[in-house]
Amino acid sequence: MTQLIFVNLPVSDLRRATAFYESVGATKNEMFCDDTASCMVFSDTIHAMLLTHDKFRQFTPKAIADARTSTEVLLCLSADSRDAVDAMVGKAGAGGGKADPTPRQDYGFMYGRSFEDPDGHIWEIMWMDMEAAKVAMAREPASA
Repeated sequence: MTQLIFVNLPVSDLRRATAFYESVGATKNEMFCDDTASCMVFSDTIHAMLLTHDKFRQFTPKAIADARTSTEVLLCLSADSRDAVDAMVGKAGAGGGKADPTPRQDYGFMYGRSFEDPDGHIWEIMWMDMEAAKVAMAREPASA
């Protein structure tokens, strides 16, 4: 069986968050949605579960972090090309998020940018040429 990942994110406004994730290319899987949750699908194996704060609290005894002032997780999605990285970050900015809350990374064989959703969760989007990365990493001296 293929392993799936469901990233659970607390959101302050479920309707706004759902619209934002649709704007960056995720699709809503109605089977796992109600007035407290939206299942946003990035691929067959990657899903983001957007949960109202009340719903999120059902799964943890800990306080919900304010992602605008503290970091609870960094999320990274791969992209098929440098242009796809730029396109997704552009869509995030146009969809109500913040483009490039962290510096762009360009190592030639790897290119990455980021966006912040309306609730402050940071997503990194990166493209990597795996063959060029192997060559570059082979040149790096081993660390002690």
